[in-house]
Amino acid sequence: MPLRDLFVTVVVFASLPFILRRPEIGILMWAWLGYMNPHKLSWEFAHDFPYAQIVALTTMFALMISREPKKIPWSWETVLLVLFILWMFVTTLFAMYPEPAWMQWNKVWKIQLMTFVSMMIMTTRWRIQTWIWVIALSLGFYGFKGGIFTVMTGGAYAVYGPEGTFIGGNNEIGLALIMTIPLLRYCQLMTDKFWAKRLLLVGMILCLIAVVGTQSRGAFLGVTIMLMFLLRNSRYKWTLFFVMILALPAIYTFMPESWHQRMATIKTYEEDSSAMGRINAWMMAYNLAKDRLTGGGFECFRRPTFAMYAPNPADVHDAHSIYFEVLGEHGFIGLALFLAIGYAAWRSCRWIMKRTKDREDLKWIHDLGAMLQVSLVGYASAGAFLGLAYFDLYYNLIALIVLAKVITAKVLRGEDVGEPERTKPVPTYGVAGGNVRSAG
Repeated sequence: MPLRDLFVTVVVFASLPFILRRPEIGILMWAWLGYMNPHKLSWEFAHDFPYAQIVALTTMFALMISREPKKIPWSWETVLLVLFILWMFVTTLFAMYPEPAWMQWNKVWKIQLMTFVSMMIMTTRWRIQTWIWVIALSLGFYGFKGGIFTVMTGGAYAVYGPEGTFIGGNNEIGLALIMTIPLLRYCQLMTDKFWAKRLLLVGMILCLIAVVGTQSRGAFLGVTIMLMFLLRNSRYKWTLFFVMILALPAIYTFMPESWHQRMATIKTYEEDSSAMGRINAWMMAYNLAKDRLTGGGFECFRRPTFAMYAPNPADVHDAHSIYFEVLGEHGFIGLALFLAIGYAAWRSCRWIMKRTKDREDLKWIHDLGAMLQVSLVGYASAGAFLGLAYFDLYYNLIALIVLAKVITAKVLRGEDVGEPERTKPVPTYGVAGGNVRSAG
């Protein structure tokens, strides 16, 4: 039995008894499996084994038998998300291609279910911060790996994610890493260990190199916008600005001429067949949404649909945009709900930052709101040219924003938001100031 298969199997099954006692461990395992996809790095039976499903079922059972309160934190984000899920179910009922649509729905509703389960479980500072560390390091693994690969090959080859996952393509891993860089920055702000701060800084730079190394034009535009907001929202702006001034020109100069030629086509998109193909797909989605209230349903970007609605029926492309993906598959109502979720989350980040700005005890949550907002910007900007509308990281960000807002509101009202008795304090390896105390 290959060691990789054996390692993943032992880790997952050894974690199940701990998950039954502490369901938050299940969310952490779910995040590790969902973002790092360690089983996809193996070659035999572990590659397609349903580890995530086993962990999810164990986590939900643990939640049911747990003595902790089982409440969904209702907010504008969660209400809109429920409406969006219900509308996606309706559009699946009327989908143009029922069989592939139901297959995709089966993936999407499971992601959304675990989003709500996460919101019910990850309700404390310790859990939120540990969750972010797991997400950031799991996705950061591909940034570290991709950055080193880009440096070693001189940027001659594109960086790809793990095959057979949401982030397998170069565009998709680029978007995921753009969203990950602010989370790594948050981890860096929260740690008081010199070596950890330096390693995380190296990790952020490698992730940035990996994004450039994907050779994705959409990712390049997205990371540019994200970095501007990262500088705007982060503490120690001048230090971060100095690092960017040194790193960005070096990375740009390092990339080969073929990369520069590809990025130059952003200005001359009318002459680029790939760019014009995307515009053709976007027009198809718009025409489809005008004709059908429910859109085409999941997986509607197919040749027969282009024959009916596209300006150029022969030029068939994927959506390559979270917005046109939702518009084509769920119509204008679906797009309105999707945009409303993002807008509500943006406003909540602003609300968190404004009300925690002068609270030393809530500095951790102020930084969290700031970095989550930057990650949202990365998703919204890069997502305009990349199709990951149902990527679970985005919905995990929504969950984190809701949880941060709930904790902030409780603290401002003077309520206790301490850890459950059975949850031990965070060890001193990760959080600034040593062990975590109640945010109140």
